[in-house]
Amino acid sequence: MFRDLAAFFLPFGIIGAVIAVACAIVVLLAVARSAAGVVGGATGVWIVGAVMSLASGFSGQWIPAIVAGSALIVALVAGLGLRVAVRAIEARPAPAIVAVVEESAAAVEQPAVAPVREPRIARPRVAERLGGELVTSKG
Repeated sequence: MFRDLAAFFLPFGIIGAVIAVACAIVVLLAVARSAAGVVGGATGVWIVGAVMSLASGFSGQWIPAIVAGSALIVALVAGLGLRVAVRAIEARPAPAIVAVVEESAAAVEQPAVAPVREPRIARPRVAERLGGELVTSKG
């Protein structure tokens, strides 16, 4: 009587392990893309699959439960590695296109000098020297 439902629990546990592994793959991809909402949803469904895989233990088979449990651990570690790789690829700057400009010999010999502007005073300034004498400057 103990093994009457063993024929039911083993396939039920295998189906749970398949669900858990599928959700672990979704977790892997979501962690790699930094999608926290998808990680949470897939982990929630993974829990359901992992609990279903525990049913195979009633028939003496623990391999589906071990596979379901290890799938999430592997997915989290691999997802973190992929996340680091994706961020390194996204952070790399795009190569700049540089145009080659040919300069003539005359342009090389004459350095470019910016014109110097003298300061312009709009109104005369008045200053007082130490002796009290007023001095004005015009611009």
